[in-house]
Parts: sequence; structure tokens; C-alpha cells
Amino acid sequence: MKDTLSLIFSALADPTRRALLARLSRGEASVSDLAEPFLSSMSLPAVTKHLKVLEKAGLVTKSREAQWRPCKLNGRALQEAADWMEPYRVHWEESFDRLEAYLEKIQRGDVSHE
Repeated sequence: MKDTLSLIFSALADPTRRALLARLSRGEASVSDLAEPFLSSMSLPAVTKHLKVLEKAGLVTKSREAQWRPCKLNGRALQEAADWMEPYRVHWEESFDRLEAYLEKIQRGDVSHE
């Protein structure tokens, strides 16, 4: 069995699933509402499979409200992925800041080219 973080990143790797998450970021929706934009290129069962992958990764939840089963975005799973990436973001941001400062020094002539 894969760890949660691997499931999250695997689910996020697919553009259809990212599009489904983007739609859910605007609010809950039924499976048929979520599937509608994709039905010209894939079947309803294919969209349902994508939603199941998102559910398994913890990115989407479904609840039962009478006959309606709305899908909802689970922000905690996205936060888990963001938390994992944060040290890498900080590292690269600092590296680019140092590079920018160095290049500015070169442009001003403050650095000797030995």
C-alpha cells in the first residue's frame, strides 16, 4: 500500500483530476455535474474512476444528503502536499534571490571577474 503523500501526488499527476479539483474549489458538486465538461472525450464511468482516485488520496470526499451525494474538496490533503513541498520552495527561492543579488552586483560592476 502506498503512503498518503504518494497517493496525493499520483492523483494530482493527471490533468483530468486536477480539473475536477479546480471545479470543486468553487464548491461542492454532484458526480454528473463534475462529469459534464468531460463527456465529449470520456465516459461517465471514466470520470467516476478519476473521482475514486481522488477520494482514495483523500483529496475529495462524498457525503449523502437524501438522494444527492455531493463531492467536496478536502483541503487537508492539499495542505499535506504543500507542507511537504515547502522546504524545497524555500530552498529554491533563496537560491534565486542569491543569484539575483549576484547578477545585480555584476551589472553594477561590484564583482571582479577573476
